[in-house]
Amino acid sequence: MDFIYDFYDQITAHPWLHSATIGLSLLLLAWLADQLTQRILLRVLVRVVEASSVKWDDALVSRGVIARLAHAVPAVVIYLGVPLVPGLPEGAVEVVRNVAAAYVVLTAAQALSAFLASLQDIYEAGDPERARSRPIKGYLQVAKIILFVLAAVLVIAVLVDKSPLLLLSGFGAMTAVLMLVFKDTILSLVASVQIQSNDMVRVGDWIEMPKYGADGDVIDVALHTVKVQNWDKTITTIPTHALIADSFRNWRGMSESGGRRIKRALPIDQGTVRYLSDAEREDLSRFVLLQPYLDRKASELAEFNAQRQGKAPVNLRRLSNLGTFRAYARAYLQAHQGIRDDMTLLVRQLDPGPQGLPIEIYCFTATTAWGEYEDIQSDIFDHLLAILPEFGLRAFQAPSGGDVSKLCGRDFSPEKLRD
Repeated sequence: MDFIYDFYDQITAHPWLHSATIGLSLLLLAWLADQLTQRILLRVLVRVVEASSVKWDDALVSRGVIARLAHAVPAVVIYLGVPLVPGLPEGAVEVVRNVAAAYVVLTAAQALSAFLASLQDIYEAGDPERARSRPIKGYLQVAKIILFVLAAVLVIAVLVDKSPLLLLSGFGAMTAVLMLVFKDTILSLVASVQIQSNDMVRVGDWIEMPKYGADGDVIDVALHTVKVQNWDKTITTIPTHALIADSFRNWRGMSESGGRRIKRALPIDQGTVRYLSDAEREDLSRFVLLQPYLDRKASELAEFNAQRQGKAPVNLRRLSNLGTFRAYARAYLQAHQGIRDDMTLLVRQLDPGPQGLPIEIYCFTATTAWGEYEDIQSDIFDHLLAILPEFGLRAFQAPSGGDVSKLCGRDFSPEKLRD
């Protein structure tokens, strides 16, 4: 104890040494407080959180909320201890305290920002389906912007030792400038509110927006941008407000309905359309799918034609090969396991033209998976193209080089060309 008293007397005899010793002691105390907080208290809190059955506190740890708050401990020690350092000018003490207080405000703002990020994690983990349909990322980004604006005002107010109300009052004159600077943010905020309230876009939706070259799944909906992963695996970034200002197509309704539309026409050579003879009608009766149609038409035509006995054949009704083919195509689709029978199903004629007479197939598949949809659609048209000759019909096709060579009586086959 005498040694300590002697040492203290020697230090107090030299004011600069006394101030330096107390200042170093304060820095050492701040370092020890930081080490104690980081290495002991923080680790204990992390283990307690990991051991608890509650899940939401894991998000606080993973986002570093507690770790960021721990950084404020040494600043608090310096803020409280610097007035105890003897010999320091009052101005220096005030500057150090202001810097320490500003650091505490900045650290608290970072911790609150991490807390907002953890809220998003908790929201997504609690109800993933609701998080997809009602994302809150845009709102949290707005909250972060407001948070850091307020933090900047408080930091400046603390450093200059002025009331933050004075600084906020000065913002009134800068409103026009702020509106210009944050124009995109304001537009995006309004667009985000409209998108969420009208449920226009969710993460996972398939959207098409040709203006921006977007055709794929939405992978992120943020305040300023919406990211779309196209089918070629590229990423297209769309401004959020563009989804309100411009038109786009959302395929979510198709996915939720469980059926995807087939709308494709089969061009028929109009020169092959004709009436069926009795022999041809009898031959087509071997088609099981056509039996109900042929029986119904036979009685209907017999009743109609009986009223016109003795008149010219042109006044009588007869079956055409094209009408019978349409009936077969419809029966085939109704019997197909890959086609929804509770949704619209049509086999109709479109306007004839130079490219033939289009017979359009309009129906919905029983799956929305892209690969399965394409397989079903291809199988249907493979079958219809292959069955056309049974009805005496031919698909329309523009003349090719092979057709011209046959017309000219010359052989332009690959074998002859190689020779």
